Amino acid sequence: MSDTPFGFGLPPEEPENGDGQKKDPAGGGQGAGGQGGNPFGFPGAAGGGDNPFAAMFGSMNPNDLGAAFQQLGQMLSYEGGPVNWDMAKQIARQTVAQGTADGTKDESVGPAERAAVQEAVRLADLWLDDATSLPSGSTTAVAWSRAEWVEATQPAWKELVDPVAERVGAAMGGVLPEEMQAMAGPLIGMMRSMGGAMFGQQIGQAVGTLAGEVVGSTDIGLPLGPAGKAALLPLNIEAFGKDLGVPKDEIRLYLALREAAHQRLFAHVPWLRSHLFGAVEGYARGIKVDTAKLEDAVGQLDVSNPEQLQEALQQGMFQPEDTPEQKAALARLETALALVEGWVDAVVHAAAKPRLTSADALRETLRRRRATGGPAEQTFATLIGLELRPRRLRDAARLWASLTDARGVDGRDDLWEHPDMLPTATDLDDPDGFVHREHLDFSELDKMLGEAAEQNGPSLKKDDGKPAANGESDETGETGANGDGKGESDK
Repeated sequence: MSDTPFGFGLPPEEPENGDGQKKDPAGGGQGAGGQGGNPFGFPGAAGGGDNPFAAMFGSMNPNDLGAAFQQLGQMLSYEGGPVNWDMAKQIARQTVAQGTADGTKDESVGPAERAAVQEAVRLADLWLDDATSLPSGSTTAVAWSRAEWVEATQPAWKELVDPVAERVGAAMGGVLPEEMQAMAGPLIGMMRSMGGAMFGQQIGQAVGTLAGEVVGSTDIGLPLGPAGKAALLPLNIEAFGKDLGVPKDEIRLYLALREAAHQRLFAHVPWLRSHLFGAVEGYARGIKVDTAKLEDAVGQLDVSNPEQLQEALQQGMFQPEDTPEQKAALARLETALALVEGWVDAVVHAAAKPRLTSADALRETLRRRRATGGPAEQTFATLIGLELRPRRLRDAARLWASLTDARGVDGRDDLWEHPDMLPTATDLDDPDGFVHREHLDFSELDKMLGEAAEQNGPSLKKDDGKPAANGESDETGETGANGDGKGESDK
C-alpha cells in the first residue's frame, strides 16, 4: 500500500520502479503523474521541482504571463468542491497536447480507424460468446483520441477522487478551535481554494499523462468510461505494439477482447461497480489526520506570509495516517480488482487461444506491463494507496480457469450473482480448495424462502394484512392458533 495516498508530504525516499530500482530523485523516473513519481502530491509537481506553481510559471515566456495570472486568479477564487475539476480538465488537456515522452502527439481518430475498432469489438463479442455465459455488454464501440479519453473519463475520476479529497479537507478544517476558525476565516477560505486548485493541478497532470498510455476505458480494472461503451485508443495501441513483432490487427483484436470482456462483466453484474467504488469511499471514511502535528503547524503560521503556508504544505502538514478502516477497505478493493482482472484474463485467453497465434505472447506482455507498474497502476496506487499485485492477478486467473474445468462456463460465471459467493483473498492462496468446496446457491435459497412465504402467508395473516387474532377466522375459514379451531401446528 502506498505510504502517501494523494502524496501529502514528502516520502522518506524515492519509490521503487517495477524492476526494483530506485527512481531518479531528479525526476527521471516516470510516475503516474508523469514526472517525479508523485502525481497527486503537493510537492514535486511536474516540471516544477518542489513548487506546484512551477507548472504554471516555470518555463514561461513573458507573453504567457497574462494567462498565468488569470489562472492564478481562478485558483484563488475557486469556491467549489474539494477538487477544482475545471482546472484538472484544463491541465489534463494541456498535458495531452504536449505529447508523450517519446514525442508522440495526440491526433484525431480517422474514419478508417473508427471502423477498424468497431469491427474488432464486434468480432471480439462474437468470440466471447463461446467463453462466457454473460451476454454482450457493449451497446456501442468507439475509437477515442487521448483528449476524448480525458473528457469521457472525468466523471469516473471525480467519483473516485472526491470522497478522498473531501475527507482530507474535512479533517483539516476540523482541527482549528472555533474561536480561531472565526479569526482565520479568510485564511481558511484561501486554503480551501488553494487546496482544491492543487488537487486539480496534480490530478490533471496525472490523468493527462495516463491518457498517453491507456489502450481502452478499463485498463485499471474499473469502468472509467460511460456504461455500455467499449472504447479503444488507436494511437496508444500502435505505441503499445510497436516493438512486439505482432500484426497490428491481432493486437487490436486482443485488446478489443479485453475491453469487451470488461464491459460484459460490469453490465451484467449490477452490484460490482458500486462494490468497487464503495471500497474507495470506505477508504476515505477511514482517513485521519495527525491533529497534533497540524495544530502545531497552524499555530506557527503567519497568515500574512503565503510562502510559509506553501512551505508547510510541502513538508507534509496534512499527511493522513493509515487506519484499520482504510486497510480493510483497500484489502477488499484489491481482492475484488484481482478477481475482475483474473476473470477477464481467463476468459480472453479461452477466446483468443484457439484463434490468435500471438495469444500467449500478448497475454504475457500485458501481465508484465502490470508487473512493472505502468502509469495506470501507479496512478491508482497513488490515488488511493492501492497497488494491485501481479501475484494476485495470476492467482485469480488460475482460480477462474480451474473453476471452468471443474464447473463449466456457467458454473464459473454463476459466482458473480452475489458478492458473498466470490472467492476471498484466502481462497486465492488455495484455489483448489475453493474450486472443490460446495457453495450455497443464493438463487435457490431465494426461491425456497419465497415458496415458504407463500405457503405460510395465508394462515398467518388476514386478508387485510394483519395477523389473525385468537379465535378469529382468516380468509381460509380457519381460526388462528389458540382459538376454537385448530392452528397450523395442529393439522
